[in-house]
Amino acid sequence: MISKDELEVYRRGGHIVSELRKIVPTLVHEGGLVRELCERVEAEIVSLGAQPAFPCNVSINEVAAHYTSPWDDVSVLPRDSIVKVDFGVHIDGYINDSAVTVSLTPIYRSMIDVAEEALRAGIARIAHGVRFSDVGEQIERKITQYGCRPIQNLTGHKVERYTIHAGRSVPNISGPVPGRFETGDVYAIEPFVTLKEAAGRVEDSEQTFIYRAVRERGVRSESAKKIVEHVRRTYKTLPFASRWLYSSLGKTVVEGGFPEAVRAKCIAGYPVLVEASGRVVAQAEHTVIVKDNGCEVLTA
Repeated sequence: MISKDELEVYRRGGHIVSELRKIVPTLVHEGGLVRELCERVEAEIVSLGAQPAFPCNVSINEVAAHYTSPWDDVSVLPRDSIVKVDFGVHIDGYINDSAVTVSLTPIYRSMIDVAEEALRAGIARIAHGVRFSDVGEQIERKITQYGCRPIQNLTGHKVERYTIHAGRSVPNISGPVPGRFETGDVYAIEPFVTLKEAAGRVEDSEQTFIYRAVRERGVRSESAKKIVEHVRRTYKTLPFASRWLYSSLGKTVVEGGFPEAVRAKCIAGYPVLVEASGRVVAQAEHTVIVKDNGCEVLTA
């Protein structure tokens, strides 16, 4: 059961995310540098009194999740694109996760509405004792009602202190899934929507820019040891961006030790996820605390 003090921290973080949800859409514009957008969102989190719970994700068109800029990124937001900005904050490890989608063309704005409607439908079903599958059914029903398709292998997830994915998943499709919501638990609910003719699933790409610490031992070089120690001390179990290390440790250390740390499996990556048929994707997300007869949306 969540304590009164923990609830207050979650609410503080949720208020920060709510402010960011107003700011973020104003930062997304054609021709803007993706790296500047990532870093601006992360800087806003700090200025509002929290820390990034993970690197700001800026996923464009068919990219569904896990793209954040590498340190030397020169990519820009393209014309007529649909842009998912997924960000999270933590205060002393207590995490709020959220996402907004911005369309730089009228063509995809209806998909964003569908994702938001599906999010509301799923959240409305959450309460103590409700099955995860019931929420997935509500989300898929709303998405298909509007002639779109959910991404079947992306899910919502339980959130715990310093753990963004805490082992329980909430589907975005109907079907049997074990598990029920329990009072006091915290979940991020996040429907992903694509076109009706799409494959409706994501695949790993060859790119990886977001990582997490896995274990401490296994590296030999001083550069790799320095990286592993820094990551464990600074980010604990939370995801981090490889570009963050360039700022804190310098190019020589990172390029000398990071590949070794990955090979030794001290650090593991989150590959960039792409819709399997190359179709565009929209996303909506809120973090909620489960209550006896409903839930409290922290990030609205």
